[in-house]
Amino acid sequence: MNSKPSITVSSLDFERLESLLEKHTADFPGRAALEAELDRADVLEPKDMPPNVVTMNSTVRFTMLESGKSNTLTLVYPKEMDGSDTKVSIFAPVGIALLGLSVGDEFKMPSATGKVTTVRVDAIEYQPENAGELHR
Repeated sequence: MNSKPSITVSSLDFERLESLLEKHTADFPGRAALEAELDRADVLEPKDMPPNVVTMNSTVRFTMLESGKSNTLTLVYPKEMDGSDTKVSIFAPVGIALLGLSVGDEFKMPSATGKVTTVRVDAIEYQPENAGELHR
């Protein structure tokens, strides 16, 4: 699993993230990673998004395989962060890593302790596009 899984991003999310990066001129950890993910993404219209793909505002259940710990988070834009432990910003490493993945995909990322952990996407509990919210 040396290569990253392919990712799919809706055109709406792509445009909003590109605009956010243009407006957010300050550097932040992960900026280059987010830009690289957007560069390699397959872009589809919101109505064409498969229901098993992590999009912005999706609620995702995932497991850190080494520890067996599962977590459920909603992937949000930075302005929607409210201190809740149920949301993760697209500017956070795990947010960047989750964007565009499909259920069953695994990826490696540094943990809080600095060790590498393998994360598996277990389920999309909510996806705006699948719920018919195509222009949110």
